[in-house]
Amino acid sequence: MAEQQALDEVVSFTSDLIRIDTANHGGGDCQERPAAEYAAALLAEAGLEPELLERTKGRTNVVARIEGTDPSADALLLHGHLDVVPARADDWSVHPFSGEIRDGVVWGRGAVDMKNMDAMILAVVRDWAREGVRPRRDIVIAFTADEEDSAEDGAGFLAAEHPGLFEGCTEGVGESGAFTFHDGGGRHLYPIAAGERGTGWLKLTARGRAGHGSKVNHSNAVTRLAAAVARIGAHEWPLRLTPTVRAALTELAALHGIAPDLDDVDGLLTKLGPAARLVEATIRNSANPTMLNAGYKVNVIPGEAVAYVDGRFLYGWEDEFRATLDELTGPDVTWEFHHRSVALQAPVDSPTYARMRAAVEEFAPEGFVVPYCMSGGTDAKQFSRLGITGYGFAPLKLPEGFDYQALFHGVDERVPVEALHFGVRVLDRFLRMA
Repeated sequence: MAEQQALDEVVSFTSDLIRIDTANHGGGDCQERPAAEYAAALLAEAGLEPELLERTKGRTNVVARIEGTDPSADALLLHGHLDVVPARADDWSVHPFSGEIRDGVVWGRGAVDMKNMDAMILAVVRDWAREGVRPRRDIVIAFTADEEDSAEDGAGFLAAEHPGLFEGCTEGVGESGAFTFHDGGGRHLYPIAAGERGTGWLKLTARGRAGHGSKVNHSNAVTRLAAAVARIGAHEWPLRLTPTVRAALTELAALHGIAPDLDDVDGLLTKLGPAARLVEATIRNSANPTMLNAGYKVNVIPGEAVAYVDGRFLYGWEDEFRATLDELTGPDVTWEFHHRSVALQAPVDSPTYARMRAAVEEFAPEGFVVPYCMSGGTDAKQFSRLGITGYGFAPLKLPEGFDYQALFHGVDERVPVEALHFGVRVLDRFLRMA
C-alpha cells in the first residue's frame, strides 16, 4: 500500500500541475512545456530517465520507462495528458488555475481531466523508488501534449515519430474509468472503460449561385446548407450494440435484478434509472451540428456556406456512419472529415481487466465494477496505431452528489483529497499486480 508521503504528494502534485496554465485553445495555442518539465523533474528524482519530446516548440511530451523483473513479459503503457480545456475565471467560484485546496477538495481546471491522474502516476512512481519496488512487466509512462485538440503535437506525434519508445507495449491505461457512480439505489458502481466511440468531426460545404439578396435564387448555398444541417440534427440513428456495451447492459441488469432484455434496450435503460447514463450515449452513432459560417452582408447571397458537425461512431459502424452522412447531406452539400480518429474496443475478459477490477474491489469492497464504453475519445486512439489495446482507468472514490462526469470541461472543476488518496492506493495495487 502507498505510504503517507505518496498520499501527501498526490495532493500537492495535483495542485501544482493545476497552477501551471496549460489551457489548449486549439490551433496550436498551448504551452505544455512547463508542466512537462515539472513532471520530468519528479520522474528523474525517482531514478528514471525521462525524455522530453516536441514536434512543435513548447508542445512538450514526456516519456520514461520503468524496467520490470520479467523481460519476457509484455510492457504496459500508462499515459495521461498535460493540457486542459480553457476556463473563464469569471464563471468560477475560485480561480481555475489556483490549485486551491479548501475543505478537503482540490479546485481548478484539470482536477478531474486529467492532472489528477498525472499526479497519481507521479506519486506511485516516487513511492516505488523509495521502497525499491519493481513491477513484473515494463511500464512506459507517457505524459502527452495536445490531447484536448488534435493530438498531432502529442500522442499522435509520439506514435508516428517515436514508436520505439513503446516497444513491447501491448496494453495501455489512461483516463476516465474506475470512478464512483452512484446509481440512485444505494449501489456504488465503478465503470472501467473498455472502448471508445470513434471521432468524426465533419466539415459540410454547400455551394450555390451568389447574388443580390432581393432576387429569387433557387441555388442559395445557405438554404442548401440549412436543409442538410436540419436533416442531420433530426436524424434518429438506429440502435447498435458493441461487445463492450452488451457486457455493460448485461452486468447492470444483473445488479438491478432485472432481465437483460437486449431486444428492448430503450425499455431496459428506463428500468436501470440513473445507471442508464453510463451507456445511453454509446448505443448509437451520433452527429450534432455545432458551427455555422456563411455570408458577409445581409443583402448578399453568398456562393458558399460551411457548417461543422461533431460526429461519433461506434466500433464496427463507421461505414454506416459515412453512408448515412452521404444520404443526409444530399446532392447539394459535400462533407469531409475535419478530424477523424478510430473507434476502440478492448476485451473485458482479459487478465488486465481482471486486475483492475480486483484492485478497485480491494479498496472499495462495497462497490461493483462494470465495463463501459466512452462516448468521447482519449489518447488511446493514437496509441492504438502501435497495436496497443486501451483501457480507461483513473480511479477515484467519490461521495454521493459529486457529479464527476459533469465536471469534465465544466465550471468549478474539483476533486476531493480522499478521492486522490483512493486513486493512489488502487493504481499502486493494480500496477504491482499487472
